[in-house]
Amino acid sequence: MDRVISFPHLGNYYIVFDYFIRKATKCKVIVPPATTKRTIEIGSKYAPSFVCVPFKYNLGNYIEALEKGANTLVQGGGGCRYGYYGELEEKILRDLGYDFEFYNMISDNHISLKKGYKFCKKMNKKANPISTFYYLINSLVMIICMDKIEKYIRLNMGFEVVEGSFEKIEKEYLDSFKDNGIFKNIYNYFKYRKKFRNILINKPTKPLRVAILGELYSLIDANTTYNSERKIMKMGVEVYRDTDLTYLLITKRFILNRMIRNGKKYIKYHLGADASGSVVKSYLYGLEGFDGILHLKSFGCTPEISAMSIMPFINDEYGIPIIYMSFDAEDNEVGVDTRLEAFYDMIKMKRKQT
Repeated sequence: MDRVISFPHLGNYYIVFDYFIRKATKCKVIVPPATTKRTIEIGSKYAPSFVCVPFKYNLGNYIEALEKGANTLVQGGGGCRYGYYGELEEKILRDLGYDFEFYNMISDNHISLKKGYKFCKKMNKKANPISTFYYLINSLVMIICMDKIEKYIRLNMGFEVVEGSFEKIEKEYLDSFKDNGIFKNIYNYFKYRKKFRNILINKPTKPLRVAILGELYSLIDANTTYNSERKIMKMGVEVYRDTDLTYLLITKRFILNRMIRNGKKYIKYHLGADASGSVVKSYLYGLEGFDGILHLKSFGCTPEISAMSIMPFINDEYGIPIIYMSFDAEDNEVGVDTRLEAFYDMIKMKRKQT
C-alpha cells in the first residue's frame, strides 16, 4: 500500500509541515483544505460537545483529508488538553468506518523528536539522522522567516497606500518556499523583506496600537477567528502579536519563568498553555500605554479562561480596554465584525480624549 500522509491544517504553517513530511518520508502528502465553516461543522458533528474547538477543527481536517484519499494521519502538538486528543480522535475516526494508520508524535504532552524520527524511518527505510535533521532545521528556518515577515505585516499593513499591496507580496513570498534549501530560504527572506519595506505606506507618528493575545491555535490559524487580526489591522491599527510557532518551539522555554517573575503581581505559577503569557503581556502592554488588547480563544480553552479572570484587574489598573472573543461552531462573521468595529471606535475615541 502506498502511503498518503496528511495532518491538521494550521494557518500558513501547513507549508512547513508539507515540506518536512514529503522530504523526510518520501511519501505523497495531502494537505487538507484550508479551515472553513464546513471543517468545524464536520468536526462538531462527531466530537464531544464539551471539547475545545481545536479538537473539532482537527477532526474536521482529518475527515476532509481522508475523503481526499489520505490513509496515514499524523498528530502533533501539546502543552494543554490538545496533547491528549490524538487517541480520542483516532477512536472516533475508526468508529466512523475509516481505514487508516494513525501516528501520534506526542510524548509527555509535548512533541517527541524520537517519535518523529521513528515515524520517518518507518515511512522511509532510507531515512537517516543526518538528512532528517537537515529537513528539521530547514523547517525551523522556514518558520522563523515566516514569523518575522508576518510581524512586519502586522505593524504596517493597516497603512498601505495601495490596498492589497501587502497581501500580494505575502502570497508571492509563501509561494516561493516550495522545496528550497536552507540558504535559499534565508536569501528569499531578505529578498522579500526588502520588497515589503518598499511598499508605500502612510503611517502616522503615533498610530493606534493593539496587542493580540490568547490561545495559540486561534492566533495562528486566522480562519478560526474569521480573520479578526487582519480586520482590526486594516482599520488602520498597528498590531502586536508575539505568540506564534517561533515563540512556541523556541522562545517560550527560555522566557517563561522570567515572564512569571515579571508578572508576580498577578500570578505566582504557570497557568498552562499560553495563559501565563496572556496575563503578563497584558500587564506589560498596559505599562507601555497600548490603546487596547484583543484576546482571542477557542470556546472551552481552560487555561485562557483562568487568564480572563485576572486580566480585568489589569484593565482597571492601567485603563487599557480589553475585548474578549471566544470562537465555536455557532459564531457568525457578522457578529464578529460588529464587535471589532465597536472596539476600534472605542479605542479611537479614547485616544482623542487623552
